[in-house]
Amino acid sequence: MSNLAPMAFKIVLFVPLLVAAMALPLADAQLGNLLPPLLGLFRIQGTVFCTANGTVSVGGIAATPVFPNATIQLQCGAGNGVSTVTANASGVFSILLDPLHFLLSSLLTGCRLVVTTPLATCNASLPPSGVLISALQFFGTTLVGALSVINVTPVGFTLQV
Repeated sequence: MSNLAPMAFKIVLFVPLLVAAMALPLADAQLGNLLPPLLGLFRIQGTVFCTANGTVSVGGIAATPVFPNATIQLQCGAGNGVSTVTANASGVFSILLDPLHFLLSSLLTGCRLVVTTPLATCNASLPPSGVLISALQFFGTTLVGALSVINVTPVGFTLQV
């Protein structure tokens, strides 16, 4: 009878682990990959243009100029600055985030990008006040070795005065 106690203890430990291992892929599938990967990161990347709406002009003959050296801030919740970056000379910016601090769903619904550099900095004929603001959208996942990169992009910047 004493040999049954260690076996029962092993079964009590093994069954919950087996159930958890079987449930994890199901939960991930149901949540649409909203759970962060263990080895990964979020990459928010885009280009800011020097226009009143921060995007490429549609149907314009002249090329839309970029907004070089613009300061872009990721704000979450009640406008709390989470990360700040500066666009390069081509207006391109990239923000990397640790997925252990964010869920994709909360990043997409509770955060936004704010260009804090005044528009008049890149073109004096644009409004001197106001900021460009954009919501975020999921753009896909890239696997780099064992690292899973969740790509997020701006939906489209708009001027808010």
